[in-house]
Amino acid sequence: MKMKTVAIVGRPNVGKSTLVNRIIGERRSIVDDLPGVTRDRIYFDAIWQHKPFIIIDTGGIITNDDDEFVKNIFSQAKLAVDEADLILFVVDAKEGLNPYDNDIADILRQSKKEVVVVANKVDSPDEITMYSEFYALGFDEVMPISALHGSGGVGDLLDRVTKDIETKKEEEIEGAIKIAIAGKPNAGKSSILNNLLCEQRAIVSDISGTTRDSINSTVIYNNEEFILIDTAGIRKKSKVDYGVEAFAVDRALRAIKEADITLLVIDAKEGLSDQDKKIAQTAEDAGTGLIVAYNKWDLIKNVPTHKVEEEINKEAPFLNYAKKIFISAKTGQRLHKIFELAKEIQEERTKQVQTSTLNRVINEAVDINPPTSEKGKFLKIYYTTQSKIKPPSFTFFVNSKKLLKDSYKRYLMKKLREAFGFFGTPIRLIFKEKGEK
Repeated sequence: MKMKTVAIVGRPNVGKSTLVNRIIGERRSIVDDLPGVTRDRIYFDAIWQHKPFIIIDTGGIITNDDDEFVKNIFSQAKLAVDEADLILFVVDAKEGLNPYDNDIADILRQSKKEVVVVANKVDSPDEITMYSEFYALGFDEVMPISALHGSGGVGDLLDRVTKDIETKKEEEIEGAIKIAIAGKPNAGKSSILNNLLCEQRAIVSDISGTTRDSINSTVIYNNEEFILIDTAGIRKKSKVDYGVEAFAVDRALRAIKEADITLLVIDAKEGLSDQDKKIAQTAEDAGTGLIVAYNKWDLIKNVPTHKVEEEINKEAPFLNYAKKIFISAKTGQRLHKIFELAKEIQEERTKQVQTSTLNRVINEAVDINPPTSEKGKFLKIYYTTQSKIKPPSFTFFVNSKKLLKDSYKRYLMKKLREAFGFFGTPIRLIFKEKGEK
């Protein structure tokens, strides 16, 4: 059954993203006094009194403006209105009725959709009468709230939003595979998202920094559900402006940490950079699966892909486990392989190795290449078990961790991969002495 979709629209700085954050209970949309902070339409799962629904946050609408970004924001907001079952038209009760409010009201009436006017910034009981003038917009319902403080009717508004939604059943449905699309600005992340979705959901531009928020989109491929998370371009810390961009980069890094798979998009014309390596290291540290995608491959002539893979593995040995793919967002070349690889990697991330088989492999590895001695003492591995998945983690019980060398850790990891695969996912080795918790 399709979930109810609620679009939140209005002119800039009326508090749309603040309302979104209030509803979903965390700071997910960027909130700033700078007009145009939210540019794309951004989807969030929400729930109120066990009733689930989808929120679409949109950019501030300014009518009669020929600026390219303004027109794109306006286009994104109209697409959100087309998708929505209910529209929350947010206005600023403190500033009062604005000419842009009237223009937006005209557009919403043409949509023939159900509209509730939300008079925001009614922050105290003394201001409760401030919203009456908004009935002049021609809609039946005007509800006063304070999105910032959570008072002044937010609960009443959510009751109104969810009045026709059935209570969510207790049984949980297995989650979709979350893919965070990450990389430097202008690597082509939003173009990949739009191509995979077959629609213009994220604004695509040659201007760096177009995507500022992390955009979640659900897609079904071969009966498998995936959530694609388009993130802001991650620049070097020294080049990131304080404020909106810094928060956008923080959200991108958080999206990687919350994902199952990171799709690291690299501009094939520029090749692997130090910043790409840092993003890959973030994914490694977070334990997500990793696909390294060389985008704009249609522009590269007479270069064998295996040569590029060899260069990557030589320049960044820690990426040896990652899956590599050579794609073009422009032509659609190999884009479908992203879903196939993500599914394969998710299976590797959740793979469980039988304890007896694991210990046999480790014992054979030790027999072939015993640990070197340290002042006459040798490392002994008594027992090994797989302690968790996502990422696959293995606990080794040893006589002394001080005798363990990094080179031998790498050797054991290599043997685990040779025996069991775990392609596309980092693995963790944990060493404990007897009696250690």
